Amino acid sequence: MKNKVYIMDTTLRDGEQTSGVSFSDAEKLNIAKILLEEVRVDYLEIASARVSDGEMLGARKVMDWARGTEYHDKIEILGFVDGTTSLDWIAKAGGKVINLLGKGSLRHVTQQLKKSPEQHLADLKKAIALAQEMNISVNLYLEDWSNGMRNSPEYVHFMLEGLKKEPIKRLMLPDTLGILNPTETFEFCSTMMRDFPMLHFDFHAHNDYDLAVANVDAALRAGIRTIHTTINGLGERAGNAPLSSVVALMNDHLKLSNSINERKLNMVSRLVETFSGIHISGNKPIIGENVFTQCSGIHADGDNKDNLYYNDLLPERFGRTRKYALGKTSGKANIAKNLEDMGIRLDAENLKKVTDKVIELADKKETVTSEDLPYILSDVLKSESIFERITLKNYAISHALGLRPMATVCIEMNGELYEEAGSGDGQYDAFMNALHKIYHKLHKQLPVLVNYTVTIPPGGRTDALVETLITWNLNREFKTRGLDPDQTAAAIKATIKMLNIIESNGQIY
Repeated sequence: MKNKVYIMDTTLRDGEQTSGVSFSDAEKLNIAKILLEEVRVDYLEIASARVSDGEMLGARKVMDWARGTEYHDKIEILGFVDGTTSLDWIAKAGGKVINLLGKGSLRHVTQQLKKSPEQHLADLKKAIALAQEMNISVNLYLEDWSNGMRNSPEYVHFMLEGLKKEPIKRLMLPDTLGILNPTETFEFCSTMMRDFPMLHFDFHAHNDYDLAVANVDAALRAGIRTIHTTINGLGERAGNAPLSSVVALMNDHLKLSNSINERKLNMVSRLVETFSGIHISGNKPIIGENVFTQCSGIHADGDNKDNLYYNDLLPERFGRTRKYALGKTSGKANIAKNLEDMGIRLDAENLKKVTDKVIELADKKETVTSEDLPYILSDVLKSESIFERITLKNYAISHALGLRPMATVCIEMNGELYEEAGSGDGQYDAFMNALHKIYHKLHKQLPVLVNYTVTIPPGGRTDALVETLITWNLNREFKTRGLDPDQTAAAIKATIKMLNIIESNGQIY
């Protein structure tokens, strides 16, 4: 299929080279399952041979799951020219494919390996023959290929001429140091396609100049049909080409067929964010928190009139929804949209009052969310129909070394007091477990906690205010925040705000 693009995702191998990232074996298995079964990547690189016992454990866990399925042949492990050492490691893990690491530049061969091109070629052929004997399929990386094409193209051609008749399934062309620009990428990849049309090439981009996705575009235009990606662009230094951006590029700009399920991209991005501990920037294309959020009032007005500020990147494609943020640039149209989502319509005079209050709060650098609007309405309009139905009367939390944290919670709901105690893995967990007991007795449902973010001012002292932002889900997602010098207290404030939101006329505001 000439226009079919294949994706090899290397989050679990190259992505794990991100500083501070190390996936557990259980995390590797869960990510692998989702990438293959739900996101539907074509190939998955999960490990480097010989790295550690933990790497072996993770690789075996994935291979044990994949054995006997259609995915087994799609799972790949990086290996080295080291006799049978890497091959034995891969075989022990249950692997069937080695991504053999060869050298793509003369400098790497002569300076790092201290060998001649002829010697390195002979070593590679020997490694390929050994893999064949062990019934392990071979793909081949030409490490530092981009520098090879810049500074020693005759070496690259020598190697490919020597390898073109070998039983290699895919030849991988990495921009190892992220040095290329789109013009060079197109030229170099076109040369490979022209001079070696019988070979199947992959392109592996790094993002050192923030050109990884642009270089992928150039490689695809040159005819390359397998692209390496990572979730969230994880990878060494500035990272790799993000899967989400590459998919949008292929679908919208190049109209190239691929197997990726767009609707699962946001989900897997959040999972990898959690497991890796690497936060996704709010303005990261496709997957960032804010990329489907309009803040300017004129944009909301244009969307009302004919979706004037929409592009092809509709949030629904990626399992997301469009939002209209509240801030000092919010106009009446923006605020009206948020109110309409709550089933509230205001006349022009009251809408102006609420808009002015939002702008006033935002000017003071206060964060304003749509979930704050009921409280702003109550304050501005002095409404008796919008008020706090639940108040926290008191709580006590204890945390002692060697003992599970305990919490006793008392809330007042519609004039009645309810009190319960609970334990947990942390102070806030203990508080929530006590609250769950109260709601269980009342036969009421609490939302699921989806995400919990704590923000502490840089350089803040021990008495600095902590902002806790919690994302909940009960039929749809919504957020509440709390502010307090104590992190647990801030989370509790956000939680009480959540309780009032779900109790207000039985709706989520």
